[in-house]
Amino acid sequence: MAYQTRHPACHPTVMAWISIGSNLDLPEAQVRRALGALAAVPESALLWQSHLYRTAPVGGVPQPAFINAVARLQTALQPRALLSHLQMLEAAAGRRRAEEIYWGPRVLDLDLLSYGTTHSTDPELTLPHPRLHERAFVLVPLAEFDPELVIPGCGRIADHLPAVAGQSITRISGNIQETSARNTRSAQA
Repeated sequence: MAYQTRHPACHPTVMAWISIGSNLDLPEAQVRRALGALAAVPESALLWQSHLYRTAPVGGVPQPAFINAVARLQTALQPRALLSHLQMLEAAAGRRRAEEIYWGPRVLDLDLLSYGTTHSTDPELTLPHPRLHERAFVLVPLAEFDPELVIPGCGRIADHLPAVAGQSITRISGNIQETSARNTRSAQA
């Protein structure tokens, strides 16, 4: 079952969805550490996190599989402040953006998927994330929370799942693979 922690609420707050991914330097441990770090984000509370998933990389760059998860954060931070904090966590894990290949391997990738009902077309912070509806590694964990979840500006998660059904994704628990997320999606429907 997915992990859920409740902390005293911060006021005023917004619900933010964060995607977590890694395919370098013990990726499962990187994702687990990142989830722990999200629980300590100032003026925020980690309310929920998905299972971890093993996913095939996208973009055509040869690289190892990713470990991915999604987290729901209640935060009083403004979007740019939250993004800045996420980028600090990436840097602390060893991510060096200037040295990376576009869509290449990552020590840690933390993407702000959505922030309440905020819409932004700013190139530095596009909200909701412009490709979240195209990625099984985002949609499947979000559907684990609720397939009927609506991301403002993106729509209902369940409506996008058929388009990513061919993408390789497997739910893992600890070091043991439990089941194909494709089968999990069918059971959740």
